[in-house]
Amino acid sequence: MGGSRTGFVPEKWKNVVEGPSMSVNKGEQSGKTWGGRFAEATNELVVKYTESISFDSRLARHDILGSQAQARMLGKVGLVSPEEAVALVAALDDIGDEISQGKMVFRLELEDIHTHIEQALIARLGDTGRKLHTGRSRNDQVATTMKLWTRDALDGVAGLVRDLQRAFLESAEREEGVIIPGYTHLQRAQPVLAAHYFLAYVEKLERDHSRLLDCRARLNKLPLGSGALAGSSLPLDRDFVARELGFDGVAANSLDVSSDRDFLVEFVSCLALTSIHLGGWAEEWVIWSTTEFGFLRLPDSFCTGSSLMPQKKNPDVLELMRGRTARVVADLQRLLILLKGLPLAYNRDLQEDKEAVFDAVDTVSRSLEVAGALVSRTRLNRERIERRLDEGFLDATTLLEHLVRLGMPMRTAHECVGQLVRLCEERGCKLSELPAEGYEQVVPGLAPGVYDQVGVARAVQAFVTVGSTGPERVREQVAVWRERLSPSA
Repeated sequence: MGGSRTGFVPEKWKNVVEGPSMSVNKGEQSGKTWGGRFAEATNELVVKYTESISFDSRLARHDILGSQAQARMLGKVGLVSPEEAVALVAALDDIGDEISQGKMVFRLELEDIHTHIEQALIARLGDTGRKLHTGRSRNDQVATTMKLWTRDALDGVAGLVRDLQRAFLESAEREEGVIIPGYTHLQRAQPVLAAHYFLAYVEKLERDHSRLLDCRARLNKLPLGSGALAGSSLPLDRDFVARELGFDGVAANSLDVSSDRDFLVEFVSCLALTSIHLGGWAEEWVIWSTTEFGFLRLPDSFCTGSSLMPQKKNPDVLELMRGRTARVVADLQRLLILLKGLPLAYNRDLQEDKEAVFDAVDTVSRSLEVAGALVSRTRLNRERIERRLDEGFLDATTLLEHLVRLGMPMRTAHECVGQLVRLCEERGCKLSELPAEGYEQVVPGLAPGVYDQVGVARAVQAFVTVGSTGPERVREQVAVWRERLSPSA
């Protein structure tokens, strides 16, 4: 996938929005693309209320790309001359450079980035600049620009997901052979290899990556050429524009194009689920870094201190990552509520889609970057983990399955092992320390050979099913992911 590496706003595209120039005469709509039928200038309150240049300036590069493809198409079909098409493309390059260098002054009365670019083009080329919008509505122009931006943002997020997967895989390889407690209900349940734990997040992130690819496939249809809602009577070549811009084809229904923001909802839905995965992982590591757990040591460079308590080392980065999940989920809800009940085709409500999408992309992109760096720098506290590993009867389920293999019904085996655990609790010992007479008391004839089944290390070795935490199975999965996540894959 091509496109930018992250969804961040490049600094070069950020500009201070200037206050509106209010030297507009009555009956004029200076710089507007729609003022011919109006007898009064737009009220200053309306100008400020309806502008979007304060946030959509980050779409400049993608609007220029779409406009250049439009210019080439107009030249191809004869709606502008070849010379005019060349001039339009060149002038748009110059305007892009001006914006990237921070030289363009954004004016509120020009509403949005699309109008700024068009007015700059007209200022350079006069009537030739006025021809660019031939056969194009603001509706299909905005939809195309948003799809181009979203496609690049999506590719950037997908790349960051891959980076985090590689960081987790490296941790799995680095911590090979380390056994940790596995939890359900935050209570010790069964032993798992640390590598198996890290691979669990590789799997979660793989689903995130796959969803992004699915979203990309659905969004990659060209809206441009659909006009305001009904298409055009002009001989536009939409397939040419689609090829120019890397779309897989053209959107099939012009009425649908104007109102379609499904691709944004789907994208932010993907981001929300990724953020939820990051928030759950962050919560685990917040807990694991406590004195009570002590499973890992977070790098000092990723922690903060207390203004009062000098001994504190706080996992603020992880807490913020957990907290910012709420932002992304809220961005998704904002989009869904925005679209609820909108009639066909375009409605100005859709201007409100951009800030939610921008915020979700920025938040998740930054979280993925920080997560990858933190995972790469964090090490498990192996000594602390091993010291308490035998607590909590992690081998109880393995003992249950041993009884099943001996022919005991599963529910009977469950009852018997529960009695053995209770007996160990009464005596203050582990299953591996329970004397033979204790086993014989609950399951006559069990004592011979039972000590080959209990103990955390033996419990881990006993797992054999595909997808389990058995050492051989985990090594197989590490090898699979090493190949799938290699840079050449």
